Amino acid sequence: MSLEDRLYPLLGAYQKMPLGVRSAIGSIYRWIPGRLKWGKAYQDFRSLTCEVETWSPDQVWEYQFKQLKRTLNHAANYCPYYHARFLERQFNVQKLRGPEDMQQCPMLEKVDLIDHLPALVSTDIPEKQRLYITTGGSTGVPVGFYLHKGISRPKEQAFLEAMWRRAGYEDGDRLVVIRGHVTDSRARGRIDSYDPTRDWLMLSSYHLTINRLDDYLEAIENFHPDILHAYPSAALLIAEYLEKTGQSWRTPIKALLCGSERLTIPQKRLLEKVFHCRVYRWYGHSERVVLAGEGRDSELFYFFPQYGLVEFGPQDEHGYQEVIGTSFHNMAMPLIRYRTGDYVKLHNGPGDREFFWPTVSEIAGRDQEFLVSGEGRLISLTAINMHSDIFDGLYAVQFFQDTPGVVEFHYVPTRNFDHSRLASIESGIREKLGDDFAISMRQVAETDKTGRGKHRWVVQKLHTGPSA
Repeated sequence: MSLEDRLYPLLGAYQKMPLGVRSAIGSIYRWIPGRLKWGKAYQDFRSLTCEVETWSPDQVWEYQFKQLKRTLNHAANYCPYYHARFLERQFNVQKLRGPEDMQQCPMLEKVDLIDHLPALVSTDIPEKQRLYITTGGSTGVPVGFYLHKGISRPKEQAFLEAMWRRAGYEDGDRLVVIRGHVTDSRARGRIDSYDPTRDWLMLSSYHLTINRLDDYLEAIENFHPDILHAYPSAALLIAEYLEKTGQSWRTPIKALLCGSERLTIPQKRLLEKVFHCRVYRWYGHSERVVLAGEGRDSELFYFFPQYGLVEFGPQDEHGYQEVIGTSFHNMAMPLIRYRTGDYVKLHNGPGDREFFWPTVSEIAGRDQEFLVSGEGRLISLTAINMHSDIFDGLYAVQFFQDTPGVVEFHYVPTRNFDHSRLASIESGIREKLGDDFAISMRQVAETDKTGRGKHRWVVQKLHTGPSA
């Protein structure tokens, strides 16, 4: 198990320490080599991300086939849910010869993670080697799942770095991060905190108001970062503020990393013009089933073939297809033919690809959605995504707003949901939103959905967000 995974349970205690103590401990930790912090798996995955770029299609399929058989065999033998479903569908792992044979394998829905979580967990992986994570994802359906300690997090780190290097990232770069970090739950509270373990400046995603943006710019300029890592919505708010006030971006950076929200090409062009650097996009999700990022020289998204197996559902009337993925390497809780609820447009253009891997030109993932506080703060719904067990026992959640500073939280409970937990859920939401919101809780039979039948994180009746 990696040092990162061993120390992860102590993160909460570390964050409560006095600033001076955190700085001293964090500075020492920062100088520990990555191979020691993240373990052997990190080194192996880092090498793999480089090697695969030289592989032939046959070599790629050989690797995928090996990992796919390993995942399916493990699931059939050690995960009761898959064992039963494979028998029910008469799916025989030993008869698997090519990707087309996966059509006989049953799909996995988000609701299955809610209703059958214990049966999806491998009986062969001890509890101490499992890490429980939850997410609301891009759909407003909160799901919990297990990652494999010593494997899942080092793998994610290696692949993220591999993508970022396409945009100029280097080990040891100083980052300014605006991605959901809570610096202060007060509406007029502090906007920044320093992470000495990585030499990163963490800026609040919850205080981006017109009268605070100069504070953000000053904090960034004083820190002298190499890279800005931000939600697209946060970067667009800063860019539009600079343009409207006739200011110029004064901090040279190598790249702007934009993930977790949909960023359109016109919006990307605005960011490139304002920040004078490469704006890099990628697609992934907390379940860590499949991962795709832009190339070095193109804006197409390439799915890493060694990360997981990606399939695409049938086209809808607009040409979009659902992303369906099978995870590799996570034996604690394999996700097989998992319906992500995210939709993409496959790239079928001329031969301008950097890689022959599955390639898409557009991803319709989580949009830039906001709640508006009583003082005019715009709170990105992406930043509110909970990675604790706060939404356990709920089939779906949704925010509704038609008045600044007033929010209804709609929820669909499971049959065994403990309603006494509503107070702690409300408290957790208030901690994220801040003290200039009035929040009410409302149980509903079902949440509002999009035209595709996809759950929506928020029903917003106010005009919000960047205009580009």
